[in-house]
Amino acid sequence: MVQVTLGKTGITVEKNSFGALPIQRISREEAVRLLRKAYDNGVTFFDTARWYTDSEVKLGEAFDGMREKVYIATKTGAATAEDFWKDLETSLHNLRTDYIDIYQFHNPAFCPRPEDGTGLYEAMLEAKEKGMIRHIGITNHRLNVAHEAVESGLYETLQFPFCYLATEKDIELVQKCKEADMGFIAMKALSGGLITNSAAAYAFLAQYGNVLPIWGVQRESELDEFLSYIDNPPAMTEELAAVIKHDREELLGDFCRGCGYCMPCPVGIEINNCARMSLLIRRSPSAAQLTPEAQEKMKKIENCLHCGQCKAKCPYGLDTPALLEKNYKDYCEILDGKEY
Repeated sequence: MVQVTLGKTGITVEKNSFGALPIQRISREEAVRLLRKAYDNGVTFFDTARWYTDSEVKLGEAFDGMREKVYIATKTGAATAEDFWKDLETSLHNLRTDYIDIYQFHNPAFCPRPEDGTGLYEAMLEAKEKGMIRHIGITNHRLNVAHEAVESGLYETLQFPFCYLATEKDIELVQKCKEADMGFIAMKALSGGLITNSAAAYAFLAQYGNVLPIWGVQRESELDEFLSYIDNPPAMTEELAAVIKHDREELLGDFCRGCGYCMPCPVGIEINNCARMSLLIRRSPSAAQLTPEAQEKMKKIENCLHCGQCKAKCPYGLDTPALLEKNYKDYCEILDGKEY
């Protein structure tokens, strides 16, 4: 068993944490069963958010009566102190608890600070003083905000995308958190489904002792795969290094990570999937991406207004309309039988 300590929080857990975003897509009964199975097999850190529809409710049911045996992190996307308190009370109710282990600002466009005029950080401090939360964290997709959060000394954890498609700048951020004794929680450890070799993903992250990866789990087969790494953690081998090298050559550059912060689209385009369809269709069973329903979703790209809203909101600075156009062209060629 490999363990990770999240910096100054002192929270020490197995290097497999449960990302509870995907369980909003399955029934409550199935979600509760998966969550309890994860706990029974050694997983004790669970990450969710107010924005993940009923994810918190499912966690609350799964761990009712055994709250002290797990660590729960959740998030608020509130823009005002008033909404912060509403979110916190809702989360506590949903999770059937009177405290949250790590309460995180959910991908704010800025780094909340005392006296910044929003009242958000003051509310976070008050909640901690009242014992409603135990540690203060922040999640982000923007390097500048992430660096500011680390440098501020105001946060105990940072949740940021990190996987073997990482750039040198991402790796520098991980090291910076280590030096600041700040917990680093790695989201998008499988890059939103583009990484299909979980052993390679684990072996890469295992090189960073201060990083706690969140694996998004929706199916029991996925959970079983990650649970198998508790007793038999994958180590970096020549074979896995070759997988990583190949994927980096294919995927590094201007590709959509699927974070969804560009949405909603005014004409209903499912941007977070459509803007990376050509990659998804090559890296997963293509049949699932070629159904009439999927074709209808891709066809909506024809209605793009080129309004620039998605491009302006992309935390990675991508030219999203151009990516949509490229992916639609590739998709149509595949349907026409020019590929596959």
